[in-house]
This record gives sequence, C-alpha cells and structure tokens, in this order.
Amino acid sequence: MSSHDIFLGETIGTAVLILLGGGVCAAVTLKRSKAQNAGWLAITFGWGFAVLTGAYLAGGVSGAHLNPAVTIGLAIEGGTKWSDVPLYLASQLLGAMIGAVLVWLTYYGQFQAHLTDEDVLKAHAGNGEEGMVDPKAAPKAGPVLGIFSTGPEIRNAVQNLLTEIIATIVLVLAILTQGLNDGGNGLGTLGALITALVVVGIGLSLGGPTGYAINPVRDLGPRIVHSLLPLPNKGGSDWSYAWIPVAGPLIGGALAGLIYKLF
Repeated sequence: MSSHDIFLGETIGTAVLILLGGGVCAAVTLKRSKAQNAGWLAITFGWGFAVLTGAYLAGGVSGAHLNPAVTIGLAIEGGTKWSDVPLYLASQLLGAMIGAVLVWLTYYGQFQAHLTDEDVLKAHAGNGEEGMVDPKAAPKAGPVLGIFSTGPEIRNAVQNLLTEIIATIVLVLAILTQGLNDGGNGLGTLGALITALVVVGIGLSLGGPTGYAINPVRDLGPRIVHSLLPLPNKGGSDWSYAWIPVAGPLIGGALAGLIYKLF
C-alpha cells in the first residue's frame, strides 16, 4: 500500500467510524433528539455498525486498521511494516478529529438546546474540572463529554486501565486470528462484519466499567475537539483520565500481537 492509500483510507475510514459512533452517542444523549434515552443497546449496536461501515469503506484502500491498537498488533504480528506505523497513527487521529467535528455539525441545534437547558445545567452545576464542590471528588464529565470520549463509572486507575487492556486484547486477537481461516487467506469483506460483531460483544460484555474506548484515537481525537469547540457551558474535558483510554488499548494491542506470535 502506498502512503497515499494509507492516509486516505485511514483518515476517511476513521472519520466515518467516529461520525457514526459519536453520532449514536449524541442521538441518545441530547435533548430534542428523536433517539434520546434509547439506551446502552442502541449505543453498542451503533458503534458496531460504525466499525462495519468504516472498515468496509477503507478495507480495500488501507486495510482498515482505524485504530492504533490494531496497527500496533499487526506490526508485532508482522502484517504491517513498522515504517508505516507513524502514518497510520497520524491519519487515524486526524480522521477521528474530523469525525467528531462532523458529529457537532450534524447535531448543532441539539447541542445548543441541551447545553442551554436549565435542568441540564443544574444537574452538572459545580461538577466540572474547575470549582468543584468537593475537592476530593473525581471530576464529573461535562454535560456532553460522553458524546466525544469515554469515562469510568468507578474512577480507579488500575481497574480502568486493566479493563481497557483486556477488552482491547479481545478485539485485536479476534482480528489477528481471522488470518487463520480459509487456509490463511483471511475472511475478506466478511472480516469487517465479524469485527463489528466483536465490537458489539465487547460493548455488551466489557463496556460497563469504562465505556470501552478500545481505540486510542476514538477517545483522544474527539476529546481534543471537545476542548476546542465553541460549545456553551460544556464543562471540562477530564484530561486527568485521558491517558487511560490511550495507554490501555495500546498495551492491549501490543499484548495481543505478542500472544498471537507466541501461541
């Protein structure tokens, strides 16, 4: 694959992944959205379909990694050249940021209505990263941060990190072992469907503690966008937690690559 192919495939594929994945979070979260309060099943299946669409779009162009953890796992396994890794990662981060901006544009009116609603503001009053009522309490996410990035239900760095590592190992192993099927030829376009279903399964089974980032740029790119967008009363971006959904998936992806190589 040429550098041009990698850049285009990963940027566009990751942008679509985040547009549809962040879009379902916005649909479920925001007031004046027809899907408000649709629940966890809608979110998990929405993210699964987001992976399916992004992977299908980019599969024939860049291989559709769409995730630095996958790229690292494939590089350790030997399917991706280490010299291509920086371009994959940079393209994925750019795509994730573009996708997050597109979510904001799509739901612009709903963001404005939600963030100026008195009930929403009262519910989050005094719970941002600055000026908290209890200085010992963990910072509560702003009213719409969950649309852009993940956060833990119980803030425990060790548990949160382990959760992301374990979930990402499952994802990356499921991708790597597709090469063991059909005489080593993989699953072709069917692989995108299998990966999407794995993501749904991870969300349903392992997503409860942290919201299952399992992808560093899925969390970091939109979190950066959240910090930059002119959203009224948006609150903090919870940067004190942001390292976990980056480090956890990277460690998980590397471990999955090592497990595949060893066994």
